Amino acid sequence: MICWALLVGILLMAVASAEIIVGVKPGDWIEYTVTSTGNVPEAHNVNWGKFEIIAVEGKTIDVNITSRYCADGREETETYTLNLETGQIGDAFIIPANLNAGDVFLAQHLGTITISGVEERTCIGAKRSVVCATTPQTIFCWDRSTGVLVEANSSYPEFTMITKAEETNMWQTQTFGIDPLFSIVLIVLVIVAVLVILLRRKMKE
Repeated sequence: MICWALLVGILLMAVASAEIIVGVKPGDWIEYTVTSTGNVPEAHNVNWGKFEIIAVEGKTIDVNITSRYCADGREETETYTLNLETGQIGDAFIIPANLNAGDVFLAQHLGTITISGVEERTCIGAKRSVVCATTPQTIFCWDRSTGVLVEANSSYPEFTMITKAEETNMWQTQTFGIDPLFSIVLIVLVIVAVLVILLRRKMKE
């Protein structure tokens, strides 16, 4: 019975581990604008930030986080090691990828967080599937396939803060709501059509 219990425990641990999917890779980055009101603590009083993936190993992610401070415009970059399995996700900049409504994940400073829903949104010029969750102070939304934060609305007694993704290299911006691949095909077809017309005119001459 003891051996059976151990085996079941190991299997459950393996399943739990398998559910934690890392959706980013080295070289991925995303930039944010930050707007705030009220008496914001100096450490959080920023108006721009960049989150860049340096390395990925298992559930561990090394990142550079650059912050631009409102007071004097200086930019500071710090390197952090995050771990999706232990809940070391900083200010929730990244969570496990491909979560669904009702799924839970661990955040070291916030405890267990439950995904409240999945919806389609336009993020940085492209239609993306987004997962959201609410904590006592913040409403979070993350890109589902990568797990990166796309928006956070925080409300504290002395200040409010809105963080919103503005630029990234993780997905392509759609032109006039058209998928990038379709845009490329359309451009190629137009070029081919123009060449055909020019060739026919030349043959007539």
